[in-house]
Amino acid sequence: MPRGDGTGPMGQGAGSGRGMGQGQGKGKMGGPFAAGPGGNCVCPKCGATAAHVVGQPCNAINCPKCGTKMTRN
Repeated sequence: MPRGDGTGPMGQGAGSGRGMGQGQGKGKMGGPFAAGPGGNCVCPKCGATAAHVVGQPCNAINCPKCGTKMTRN
């Protein structure tokens, strides 16, 4: 638009910039993108489970049986 009046040439190009993608991506470290409030925390060493507490990551909880850091299931 030479003078801002809309009479310039149409844009050219594929229009494939840095968009948000397909929305099917994973979160950091290969985990779920947003795990949500449900689910369990699982011990990778002995297999013990504990209910996930909203607002508290599973890797901040120690296993009640062996003391290893839990992971999200």
